[in-house]
Amino acid sequence: MKANILVVTVKTLKQLSPKRHSPYSSVDCERYSSLVKSVMSSRVSSQTPETLLTEDEHIYGPVVKAQTPSSRPEMREPKTLHPFLHCEESVETEEPEPGPPARILLNRDQGRSFVPSVTRILQQTLSQEQIFYLERWKRKMIAELGEEGFKEYSQNLFRQGKLFHSALEDILMSGATWKNKNPSETPEYPPEVQGYMESISHVLEDVGAVRATESTVQHDTLNYLGIVDCVARYRGVLCVIDWKTSEKPKPFLSNTYDNPIQVAAYAGALNNDGNYKYQVENGLIVVAYKDGSPAHAHQLRSELMLEYWKTWLVRLEKFTEQRSSPASSVFVEKR
Repeated sequence: MKANILVVTVKTLKQLSPKRHSPYSSVDCERYSSLVKSVMSSRVSSQTPETLLTEDEHIYGPVVKAQTPSSRPEMREPKTLHPFLHCEESVETEEPEPGPPARILLNRDQGRSFVPSVTRILQQTLSQEQIFYLERWKRKMIAELGEEGFKEYSQNLFRQGKLFHSALEDILMSGATWKNKNPSETPEYPPEVQGYMESISHVLEDVGAVRATESTVQHDTLNYLGIVDCVARYRGVLCVIDWKTSEKPKPFLSNTYDNPIQVAAYAGALNNDGNYKYQVENGLIVVAYKDGSPAHAHQLRSELMLEYWKTWLVRLEKFTEQRSSPASSVFVEKR
């Protein structure tokens, strides 16, 4: 009796439940079937990529293939890995002896007439991509300022940089630390550099134990020289310091372009220069801003300095190869 009631109930529920409609129920099955048969029975195209290319060339003309620029420069290893540190000297760990910072002037008459500078070597070994962007920037500036305006702009930048370095040299040669400086003793700077000096004020608080400023360094074995901005301790670490000015923010080390290579080249020359009785493994790039906004300080630890030292050796090899080519010409430069 209960089984009969259950069967009747199931049948009743099936009758009362709404019938589900398939989304394909409204499709014209006969027409769709004939379409499928038509597609399946048609011949497959015998065209290949080669024949399609030939057809495109016939209709649109030949394809002009351009070289795709590389997203990252080709990394090379130097043919000879010259040492970054001089084995006979030790890395300084103690405080320097009291006395004024070293300032060895560049004298081209002392057998240095044909010794190229770090700046010259880097300028003459720029990549094609770097040259392209520099030329584009120059054309843009000339379009905005005109030839004479751009010339005046470049001269002003050079003058500001010279005044900035001169003001820094006065501070660093005095031997006084910026942190303990009396505000009433703060010198008056030229208007062109007041913003830059304000920008680096927080960096100068961490700079002390200055060993050298605006001093010439030379690597006799590799035959190059340069003028290092400063050698001092930054937060207790002895560094080769390079002071830079910029109109645009450079918050990342990559924004400084070839500056890390330059610092590594200076440090390598100093480490192999007999005028300096200590070794420097670290670097610091300080980018100052004219509007007085806080400067960016980019530290180069010893491991990173070694990587940039290798890059410098590659650039130096490239420069040497260019000089030895018949088309190269020798000219004497001031720095």
